[in-house]
Amino acid sequence: MTGLQAIPDLTACPRCDKAPLTESKDGLRCSGCKTEFPSVGGIPWLFAEPTASLGEWRNRLHFALQKIARESQQIGRELDDANLSELTRRRLEQQREAADSHRSRLRDMLAPLDIHTSPASYESYLALRTRLPTDQGIATYYANIHRDWAWGNEENQASIDVIREIAGASGYGRVLVLGAGAGRLAYDMHMASDAACTVALDFNPLLVLVASEVTSGRTLELHEFPLAPKSLDDIAPLRSLAAPEPVREGFQLVLADALRPPFARQSFDTVVTPWIVDIVDEDFAVQAARINNLLAEGGRWINFGSLAFRHASRQRCYSREETLDIIEAHGFDIAGAVDREIPYMCSPSSRHARRETVFAFTATKTGKVKQPPRHKSHPDWLVTGKEPVPLLPSFQSQAMATRIHAYIMAMIDGKRSMLEMAEILEQQQLLSRDEALPALRNFLTKMHDDASRDAG
Repeated sequence: MTGLQAIPDLTACPRCDKAPLTESKDGLRCSGCKTEFPSVGGIPWLFAEPTASLGEWRNRLHFALQKIARESQQIGRELDDANLSELTRRRLEQQREAADSHRSRLRDMLAPLDIHTSPASYESYLALRTRLPTDQGIATYYANIHRDWAWGNEENQASIDVIREIAGASGYGRVLVLGAGAGRLAYDMHMASDAACTVALDFNPLLVLVASEVTSGRTLELHEFPLAPKSLDDIAPLRSLAAPEPVREGFQLVLADALRPPFARQSFDTVVTPWIVDIVDEDFAVQAARINNLLAEGGRWINFGSLAFRHASRQRCYSREETLDIIEAHGFDIAGAVDREIPYMCSPSSRHARRETVFAFTATKTGKVKQPPRHKSHPDWLVTGKEPVPLLPSFQSQAMATRIHAYIMAMIDGKRSMLEMAEILEQQQLLSRDEALPALRNFLTKMHDDASRDAG
């Protein structure tokens, strides 16, 4: 399916949160605020700031491609060593060939992002690092693509078995999967249930474009890069990615932010949250209220995944008991909750694998709660660029540190020692000599380590 023709009544503008979306020439359009939402590879791009988010993902792709190119160049320099053993040379040649192939395949796979613009230098991206959340890049969940569509069925089957245990295979109606990743769990649920439609939402374009290809019945080839290869043949195997069969009608992929879902209130009968509630930067209680408002009366919330909250505030790092209590406090009755151990990220080519105890529950909506405010990952002055940048205390501290670091870098001329540089810092009344020497050593050690990791 292209656009949202199969579910037109479910949408609401993620920007103004009021008007529905309608078909336009190049994608979808808000009838209220008139924002245009493009289509990327036939998939609706429904971020609240569509142009800005598209630019960010393009920048991240450019950065990733340049990083891979530099890795290939570094391997080439290492191959110049005449003392390499035959086996080591073979391994490095495999790694360089796979890096070049991987770069080409990524570029082709993400061509719908319209990347044919002049990229900035590698150093610019390294410094600026455009961020959508702070820790997510194009390849952040790259291994999950292979887990979903190439490594066999053990983990995928274990996952759908847990879902069936707590939720059965009927009564799904209209389904929304928030944070669907490369799409396997959403696909399996749609194929194994009576869901009238399944909307699989994720914010990573690589994962969603892969899901679009394989669920349509096509086969892709992408390299896997195991953390701990079992042998030389497992260094960077080229995997065939394919679904068991083309997905049935009613399956729709959407590129959007799970914290700003582009859907009307009470528009779904089932909301599924796989591997997401404990990793997003939003309090679980707010998530519960948001999901309540997406569900119709009597609708179901199905959760599946880890339970390891990662918030900086300890108050928000909830236990299992607190999590269930929050769910019930936000208009739900717990129908079932289980902990089940399943295989997790078990590549056939890697020595790394583990078992994961997943937390799964199903909860029925029994009451309404107040709609939470729209999620804002960044303040307006950072998003729009129109408001004054506030002079925050942390900015002032960083500005002083940056001036000192810039002064240190300016003193590096290939002749001065750290002792001589410490004397200059003392003369300039920036730091005492006793403070300057360890500060210099720490700063230059970090610079040296970063340079070694980056390019040798």
